[in-house]
Amino acid sequence: MTKKALTIAGSDSGGGAGIQADLKTFQELGVYGMSALTAVTAQNTLGVHGVYPLSAEAVTSQLEAVGEDLSPDAVKTGMLFSADIIKSTAESIRKFGWTNVVIDPVMIAKGGSTLLQKEAIKAMVKDLLPLASIVTPNLPEAEALTGKEIRSEADKKEACFAIVGMGAASCLIKGGHDGDEEQSSDLFYDGESFTRLTGKRINTKHTHGTGCTFSAALAAELAKGVSLQAAADTAKQFIQAAIEETLEIGAGHGPTNHWAYQQRNRAND
Repeated sequence: MTKKALTIAGSDSGGGAGIQADLKTFQELGVYGMSALTAVTAQNTLGVHGVYPLSAEAVTSQLEAVGEDLSPDAVKTGMLFSADIIKSTAESIRKFGWTNVVIDPVMIAKGGSTLLQKEAIKAMVKDLLPLASIVTPNLPEAEALTGKEIRSEADKKEACFAIVGMGAASCLIKGGHDGDEEQSSDLFYDGESFTRLTGKRINTKHTHGTGCTFSAALAAELAKGVSLQAAADTAKQFIQAAIEETLEIGAGHGPTNHWAYQQRNRAND
């Protein structure tokens, strides 16, 4: 049976993040991808030049259309922009009883542009996190969600406890913003125990869309019915390959290579 995954996120005209990155990742991992657009952005590797949000009604209409005909096996959220869109998204998830919900709390673009309104953070904590199978913040996003600085491994664990305490089933704090020059370590908390997912840190500026791609890979694997731990392991391998096999396009923060993971697998067969 064909497995399906739904992404609820913004569009990236540069193709490296958002809806575009999610659908590429779903396809590479053998899952049928669907989308509900929350905003159109004008951006490239040099930065975000404009954000044009859709109405909450428009987002709800897209989710209704998918839910009535193409029930997803997993759902991931990316840039939701506003409190109204967050609430509409949460209402649809509850209405249709969607499971395997991956929340990537996209807040700030690589170039520093804010992609989530401040008042929307409260709505995310109140309405969306309790529906999450897993939440995948980077360090700045984890700080924004918890209101606490994260400077150590102990701080990361406390942040995971706090986010799961908000109602999420599990939390994975990504290590891309760590100061470790040798490796990038993600911390996964399944509600009971911690696991570190470690990869060699690659010296490259071409990391645009890493968070979107990672969470999309998680959702694709969950759609197939694998465990959270197995999904996290594959997502880590997927994004590691995507960063290592750089495309080197664009004059700024270029996109990752979404086909690198499968290309490696085929080469090893």
